[in-house]
Amino acid sequence: MNTAFWRGKRVLVTGHTGFKGSWLALWLRSAGAEVHGYALPPPTQTNLFTEARVADALAGHTLGDLNDFAALQDAVKKAAPNVVFHLAAQSLVRESYRQPVQSYATNVMGTVHLLEAVRTCPSVRALVSVTTDKVYENREWAWGYRENEPLGGLDPYASSKACAELVTAAYRASFLAQAGVAVATARAGNVIGGGDWAVDRLVPDFFRAADAALPLEVRHVGATRPWQHVLEPLGGYLLLAEHLAGGDPAFTQAWNFGPADDDAVPVRTLLDALVRKLPESRWHETPDHTVHEANFLKLDSSKARSTLGWQPRWSLDTALDKTVEWHRAWRAGTDVQQVCEAQIQAYQDAAHGPVRH
Repeated sequence: MNTAFWRGKRVLVTGHTGFKGSWLALWLRSAGAEVHGYALPPPTQTNLFTEARVADALAGHTLGDLNDFAALQDAVKKAAPNVVFHLAAQSLVRESYRQPVQSYATNVMGTVHLLEAVRTCPSVRALVSVTTDKVYENREWAWGYRENEPLGGLDPYASSKACAELVTAAYRASFLAQAGVAVATARAGNVIGGGDWAVDRLVPDFFRAADAALPLEVRHVGATRPWQHVLEPLGGYLLLAEHLAGGDPAFTQAWNFGPADDDAVPVRTLLDALVRKLPESRWHETPDHTVHEANFLKLDSSKARSTLGWQPRWSLDTALDKTVEWHRAWRAGTDVQQVCEAQIQAYQDAAHGPVRH
């Protein structure tokens, strides 16, 4: 990350009240950027945005819905950003089964609204639209998906995010490239880290069960996912935005940001590692096949490594250590904004030393 690039830059983050958005806002503020946000209120009663006082890091903070186009367009105009990170989404697979219409409205038309608002804002030079590792047509391959693999998705969440990829590509080709806005999409693995209280997500569910002295019930322990600390893809988004702002059209495409191959492990392996770090915790399998879930999912991030110079810095074990460290600090009443800032600094320092310590 080039902190000199970000110093004084006006940046808009959609979804800044969420888990990834909160971490990104704090990181941008630490680099000297002027950060503005547009999002719904935090999705859970206990949340990183509130606990880490992320609002204190913002130059502008607007609560609004992506589907309220007038409000979104007004927020973009007032922020007058140079760089936009689009993270706002309905991001839970099982919720997309419960609320498919709302999921498509947010993830597809919400993206349309954001791109249209950017089209009418002359200050924007770069936009990173964040989707997911689940946009690919899953064939249960034992190797990672590359950016040129076919898009797909059997559940409403995955397919809505694949649609968002198509929408972004169409706006880039039809409108934004001619307007001088460099646009790329980013597909990340399953992120973990301190401050995630999302419902029906493995690591937050694990900590909730451990805090309540209850065993965690797990429905699909054999599923393999590309686990990574939240700072890994965020670092990729920041690096990508720097390249986009440089004006080279070669970067206006889709990018994978996933962990090293040996950190794509089954759910049971991740849980067993967490139990070793929190010996008082327990889990057991309770199979549930009522909704479709991919069994094997891994990303090939070769393009980001060779072209952007990005690579994972923390092993899965380190990522779990940092997540447990954060949760213990929160339980102890520590100022978690300071914990976030310290972990961001540690991650940046890792870029100047041995990789994957």
